[in-house]
Amino acid sequence: MKVGLSTYSLLGVLKTGEMTVLDAIEWIADHGGEHMEIVPYGFTLIDQPELAAAVRAKAKEAGIELSNYSMPANFVQETQEAFEAELERVKQHVDLVNELGMTHMRHDVTAFTLPPEMMTIQWFEANLHKMVRGSRIIADYAAQYGITTTIENHGFSVQASDRVQRVLTEVNRPNFKTTLDIGNFMCVDEHPLIGVRKNLPYASLIHMKDFYFRPYHEHPGEGVWFKTANGNYLRGAIVGQGDIDMRRIIKLIKDSGYDGYVTVEFEGMEECRAASIIAMDNVRRLWQEA
Repeated sequence: MKVGLSTYSLLGVLKTGEMTVLDAIEWIADHGGEHMEIVPYGFTLIDQPELAAAVRAKAKEAGIELSNYSMPANFVQETQEAFEAELERVKQHVDLVNELGMTHMRHDVTAFTLPPEMMTIQWFEANLHKMVRGSRIIADYAAQYGITTTIENHGFSVQASDRVQRVLTEVNRPNFKTTLDIGNFMCVDEHPLIGVRKNLPYASLIHMKDFYFRPYHEHPGEGVWFKTANGNYLRGAIVGQGDIDMRRIIKLIKDSGYDGYVTVEFEGMEECRAASIIAMDNVRRLWQEA
C-alpha cells in the first residue's frame, strides 16, 4: 500500500499560483507522499509538452511515482460527430499518460453536472450503450501502451456501485477497472461501507475521501455544502475527521489484500496544505491500526 496525494487536494494554491504542479511534486514528497495523482485542474499538460516532460523528470528526481491521471469525459453525445470528437480528445490524453510514463488513467463517461432527470436509472439504461462503446474504444486504444483505464464512482449518473459494475461488466475489457472512491457513494446516498464492499474486487486504485453529512431536513447553513442526488447535504472533510466510518473501511480494504496506490483527496474548507498533511498522516495511522 502506497499513500499519495491528488493534485486536486492542492487546488486552492494551484489556482492562486502560490504553487505550481512542479512545486506540488516536491511538496508531496517532502511530506511523506509516495505518489502523486494528476488531476489537471489549476494547470494543464495536454497543451504543454515541455511542462509534461518536466513533471515526469521532477517526479523521478523527487523519488515519487505518478500513479494516476484523472480527467473528465462524456461519451453521451447528441451526434456521432460529437462522439467521435470526444473519443479523439480522450485518446490525446491517453497518449499524454504514456508520455508521462504512467500506466493508470481514470476518465468519466458522462458529464459531471447533470439535471435530476439525467440521474435516473431510466436515463442511465437508455444511454448505457454510449458509455460502454466509448469506454471500450478507449480501453482498447490504451492497451497498446499497457495502460489500465478506469471508471470512478463519480458524476451523479454513474456513481452508485451497481451502475459502476454495470458499465464494467458491459465493457468487459481486462484493462478496464474502477478507481474506487470511498466517499463518492454518499453523493447518491449509498452507504460508503456497502459501496466499498461491493466494488472493492474491481478496484485498481483507491481514493480516500471524507465528508460531513447532514440530512435533507437539517439545513446546515451557508458554506461549501452541496446536495446529494436525494437532497441531503455533504461537505468535504479531512480524511479521518468526517462522518465516514474510516476505520471500518480501511480495515475492509486492508483485509481484502489490496496493496496498490491509495490516493488522498481533500476538498474541504480548511487550508489545503495543512489538511492534506493531516489526511495523509491519518490514512497511514489508521492503516497501521486496522
